[in-house]
Amino acid sequence: MPTRILALVMSVFVMAPLSLDAGIRSMAYYAAWNQWGHMPASEVDFSAVTHVIHFAVVPNSDGTLDSEINGVIPDHSDDLVARAHAVGTKVLITVGGAGSAPGFRGACSAENLPSFIRNIVTLMSSRGYDGVDLDWEPLETSDTACFTNLANGLRAALDDISPRPSLTAAVATQPELLAGLQQQFDQIHLMTYDLAGPWPGWVTWFNAPIKDGGYRFPSTNELVPSAEGMLDTFLTAGVDARKLAIGIDFYGRVWSGGTGTSTGGAALPRQSWSTVPSMTYQAYHQIMTDFHEPQRHFWDQVAQAAYLSIDMPGSADDKFITYDDPTACRAKVWYSSQRGLGGVMVFELGGGYRPDQPAGGREPLLQAVRQAVRESFVIHEIRHSEAGIVISFSSAIGQDYRLERSPDLAPGSWQSVATITATDLVTEVTDSGAAGPSRRFYRVAEIRDAPP
Repeated sequence: MPTRILALVMSVFVMAPLSLDAGIRSMAYYAAWNQWGHMPASEVDFSAVTHVIHFAVVPNSDGTLDSEINGVIPDHSDDLVARAHAVGTKVLITVGGAGSAPGFRGACSAENLPSFIRNIVTLMSSRGYDGVDLDWEPLETSDTACFTNLANGLRAALDDISPRPSLTAAVATQPELLAGLQQQFDQIHLMTYDLAGPWPGWVTWFNAPIKDGGYRFPSTNELVPSAEGMLDTFLTAGVDARKLAIGIDFYGRVWSGGTGTSTGGAALPRQSWSTVPSMTYQAYHQIMTDFHEPQRHFWDQVAQAAYLSIDMPGSADDKFITYDDPTACRAKVWYSSQRGLGGVMVFELGGGYRPDQPAGGREPLLQAVRQAVRESFVIHEIRHSEAGIVISFSSAIGQDYRLERSPDLAPGSWQSVATITATDLVTEVTDSGAAGPSRRFYRVAEIRDAPP
C-alpha cells in the first residue's frame, strides 16, 4: 500500500534519561515598518507562533517613548493585535532595539524611572498588547543597576494587572545579571545571531550556527561563537533552561571578495584571508532571489548551519553566504527541545517573507518553525533501559507510525528503527540497537495512504 509521511513528530538528542514537557514557545518579532508595504499584517500567518512581538518603540532619555520612529503607530498596533488575537496568539511590544542603551540609561535614572514605567504600561494597556519585551542594546556591565531597577519596577507594575502581562528580554551578554533577575521574566531571548564578521584575527564563519564543532580561531585558539556556546554561558550562570529561547535569524550575512583564502576569495566557512573580505546583511528573501541556486547550497553538519558557496574565477566575485534555511529552522526548534529550553525566538518575520512566491509559499521559514514546534509536543519521554533506548510518544489508536533516528540531523541521514501500528494513546518503542549513552536524534513519522 503506498504511503507518505504527513508529519515528523519529534526529534530528540539523547545523552542520558530525559523527560520533555509539551508547550515549547515560538516567539517572533514583527517589525512595524513592514506593515507599510513589504509584509502587511494581513499577509502573516499568526497562528504559526505562540507569541508575536511588535518591534519596536524606543526609549527617550526623559522616560518618554518614541512610538513612531519604527512605525508602531496606533493603526499598526490595532491591526496586528486584532489579527493575532483572532487566532489565539499573544502580542508583546518591544521597548528598545539596536543602539537604545543611551535612552534606557537616561529613562532609568532615579528621577525618570517611575514615569518611564508608567509610560510603558500605559502604551501596552491602551493598545491591547499582552506584555512587554525589553531589548536594551548594548547591555554593559555598567548598566547592571539601571537594568535591575527597570526589571524589578516593571515586573511589579505588570503584576498589578489582570490577566498578568508577560515580561521578556532579548540579550546576548550579562548571563550572571539575567540569572539574578530571571524570576522577573517569563522568557529570556538569546540573540544567537550576528556571530561573525570580517574582523582582525577572524575567519569566515556562520551568522547563527547551532554548534562550534570544536573549531578554534587560528589566531587565538578560542572557540568560535555558536548558539550552544552562548546558551551554555547562561545555563552555567544559573538561568533555568525553561526560561531561555535561542534565536532563529530570518536575515543572513554575505561575505564577498577578499584574497588569500583557499578559494581565492571568501567562498567557504573557516577560511583565513590576507585581504579582508567585505560583509553585508541581507534578508532571507533577498538571498533566495539574488543568490540561491540548488548547486550552491550546502549543509554544514558540524556547525549545524546552511550556507551558499559561490567560487568564481579570480576572487572579487567569490561569496560565502550564511543564513538560516528551513532545515536550520527545524534543527533549532528540535535542539531547543533536546536541551529542555522554553522555546525559540525569530528575528524578524519580514526577512523571511517572499512576496514573489505563490500564496501558501511566501513564508517558508515561518512554516518550517511552525511544523517543528508542532512536532516537539508529541514525544513524552526517552529513557535508557538494558534493552536499549525507550521512546514514548502520543499516538492515535490504529494509526501507523515509523520511528527514525539520525546521528546529526543531516538530510538523508535518517534510518528507520521500527514501524508500529498504535494500540493505545501512548506508544512505547525500544531501539535495541542503541543501548548505552549514545548520541542520537529521534523522530516519529505518521504514515497515511497516499492520495489517489
